[in-house]
Amino acid sequence: PRCPRCSLPYPTPGGTDHLCEGCLRREPPFAWVAAAGLYQEGLREAVHRFKFRGELGLDRPLGDLLTAALAEQAPGWHPDLVVPVPLHRRRLAERSYNQSLLLARAVARGWRVPVPARLLRRERATPPQQGLSAEERRRNLKGAFALSRPLGGERVLLVDDVLTTGATARECAQVLCAGGQH
Repeated sequence: PRCPRCSLPYPTPGGTDHLCEGCLRREPPFAWVAAAGLYQEGLREAVHRFKFRGELGLDRPLGDLLTAALAEQAPGWHPDLVVPVPLHRRRLAERSYNQSLLLARAVARGWRVPVPARLLRRERATPPQQGLSAEERRRNLKGAFALSRPLGGERVLLVDDVLTTGATARECAQVLCAGGQH
């Protein structure tokens, strides 16, 4: 079972899907999250190889998994834009590629919609989210993102490689939903 809004799984097997405490307490600025699967075993290894070992050819199979999850969770839904979660320019220079951008392009391929790589940008460098609590993740990302141009009501699919607490998705979605208007 998982939360139908943020897609975070519940720790105990069995039961039914229902809104989690986090989504009930603070409604997220996004409509839903589609996850390719649980971040464990083979999927975790593939994401690590893609993200940290430069195995860029994994963009298509991982993108295909995400596309299948989207088709299952939101059949018939079609975005106007597919927007990747941006890396700060320093992290991009260290890694030499943005894995979320590569995934976004793989997902957008079937819809033939634009992937504006610089629409959403990371304004400031933030420490890696790994190892931080949910509250530390929220604080870490507050004000870290901005739009390079206003949006005009487009349906946006935000793509990231991993969702742990939803802090990145929430912060990016707030900026996208505001459409550049603060």
